[in-house]
Amino acid sequence: LNPLLQAMEREVSAAFDSGEPEDVLSKAFKLTVTREDISTLQPPGWLNDKIINFYMSLLVERSKKEGYPSVYAFNTFFYSKLSSTGHKGVKKWTKGVDIFEHDVILVPIHLRIHWTLLVVDLREKTIKYFDSLGERGDHICKTVLKYLEEESREKRNIELTASEWTLHSMGTEEIPQQNNGSDCGVFTCKFADFISRDKPITFTAEHMPYFRRKMVWEIIHKQLL
Repeated sequence: LNPLLQAMEREVSAAFDSGEPEDVLSKAFKLTVTREDISTLQPPGWLNDKIINFYMSLLVERSKKEGYPSVYAFNTFFYSKLSSTGHKGVKKWTKGVDIFEHDVILVPIHLRIHWTLLVVDLREKTIKYFDSLGERGDHICKTVLKYLEEESREKRNIELTASEWTLHSMGTEEIPQQNNGSDCGVFTCKFADFISRDKPITFTAEHMPYFRRKMVWEIIHKQLL
């Protein structure tokens, strides 16, 4: 390992090992990440909302740079609110934002004890559902398409044509699958990372311990490597 990597490793280990649970290790995007939050990145930790929302915000920040698709990310509470209240319950969430001006919309989804990701590609008119346990999310895709129809009607006075859209739950042969009960949040973040760079998803479950440590460094430094 070169000295830089060794320094980074030391920093990650220190984030896990020293100090108090309530120590603040990073602050940005109206989010405060404590040592307790960061500790969810230690295997076999189960990522919490704060880590996922912070990471999605980092992806959005990166998308403002030249050469990246323009990305909008909803927070982890959006889908549960949408599925229980419909469009009217979340229409204020996009106040002052036209989500249709973006290329890609990321929707991290919390299913009680499991994290998944829904991706809207406005360039291709596709809604894809990514689940590292291989469950289908056809109803989730339909719920989000309905949301997009109502959002478009209300905010832009434009009717979306549902028949022009392709909805697809990614199969187990199309995307990598987790091999334990705790990595779903990391998979969700890394699916979003690769998609928000227009890159094919080439990682596997074997990369998860490395991704976890990398994410610690990225969150503390507020920058993606």
